[in-house]
Amino acid sequence: MIRTLLARAGLVATAACAATLLTAAPAAAHGADAPDGTDYRTRTTGVTPARPGLEVRVVEAGARLELTNRTGRPIEVIGYSGEPYLRVGPDGVFENTRSPATYLNRTIAGDTALPAEADPAAAPSWRRIADGTTVRWHDQRALWREPTPPDAVRAAPDREHRVRDWTIPLHDGADPVQIRGTLDWLPPPDAYTWWAVTIVGLLAVGALGLLAAAAPAGARALTALGVLLIAGGAVAVLYPVGRELDAGAQGLGGVLVGLLSGQVWSLLTGLGAIAAGCYALARRPAADFAVALAGACLALFAGVANAAVFARSVAPVPWPAEVARVMVALVLITGAGATAAGVLRLHAASRTPTPAGT
Repeated sequence: MIRTLLARAGLVATAACAATLLTAAPAAAHGADAPDGTDYRTRTTGVTPARPGLEVRVVEAGARLELTNRTGRPIEVIGYSGEPYLRVGPDGVFENTRSPATYLNRTIAGDTALPAEADPAAAPSWRRIADGTTVRWHDQRALWREPTPPDAVRAAPDREHRVRDWTIPLHDGADPVQIRGTLDWLPPPDAYTWWAVTIVGLLAVGALGLLAAAAPAGARALTALGVLLIAGGAVAVLYPVGRELDAGAQGLGGVLVGLLSGQVWSLLTGLGAIAAGCYALARRPAADFAVALAGACLALFAGVANAAVFARSVAPVPWPAEVARVMVALVLITGAGATAAGVLRLHAASRTPTPAGT
């Protein structure tokens, strides 16, 4: 029976990994190519001159800018060669198909090949791309796109550095307007420390599985594992919610759409861990199997998938990066620890003699 359960666990885990690999590329599109973490902090410092109803903010850990226009007038974002690039107004959002920025800004790397029609000197050709009055886009002026850090950073990597003050021109009718902001490099955290703490924590949680030898202690260990899995699952659900909020999702509906389209595996993993935790608290049959499988999925899909924050100073969530790192560490500790504990309990159960006559 135990071998059958373990075999099924392996099949389910393999299927889950395959599904994740097959769907990860398009599913990560809550911001298309939003980073899992970065060492460059992009901030906006305002719009000059101020325009009531015109708001600009940074989203996706600085990967994109978001402009919302409630002025009742069309506002144009100007491209890299001084050409009209985007237009946002009461009639929706439009992009100029003649602007090179339309194509260069499709990826954060800015490596899209320009079509023949891209000509900044040509008259604009507007194409409607969205309803509403909000647009988000990558902008190379607010990003660092080189593969290596600036010279000043390499000379003193343990210090914060101002990379540049940037501006992006806008047009409000015939009036020039500017978005102003800053780009800074922040020293990354010590990833080894975070991994060391995580490993110690998951070993401590996994040790609960060793208590399976004695029935009373084993029951208490299963209860503790259930509580930990519920907590880890809740954090695993909260983290992708934070990513969607940082990506600019508005309201409950916007968050749900983003979760289901771009963060579905993290969401399902967190919910599955909560369900397995409740299953363990109820001491249902095969609870050890459920704990082990849910823990493995939690560690892989919600922990390892977000572990880049251990080595990056800016996290793609709307709270401090230290909080994000603690959350990911907790997910890894509860997930991997629960997996180890569940496997140890299953192994102990397989070694327990079956009473004669049963």
